Amino acid sequence: MIVRIGVGDIAKEIQLEMEDDTDLEELKSEIESGLESEKSVIWLSDKDGRQVGIPVAKVTFVDIGSQSAPKIGFGA
Repeated sequence: MIVRIGVGDIAKEIQLEMEDDTDLEELKSEIESGLESEKSVIWLSDKDGRQVGIPVAKVTFVDIGSQSAPKIGFGA
């Protein structure tokens, strides 16, 4: 599952590939509670364990999709 998050005036969004078995409702709840709280950063972890901090005040959109990341290169 791919999560794309728009941040501020930056043309390129943050894209995270989540585990295939990620609970969609739990993920949405985590993002919503982060946006509603007084925290300044939402931390999300992708399928490789990479943690990404997203500044709450700059979030412009969140797109949660079911597609996998596109395969590019010789191993695709």
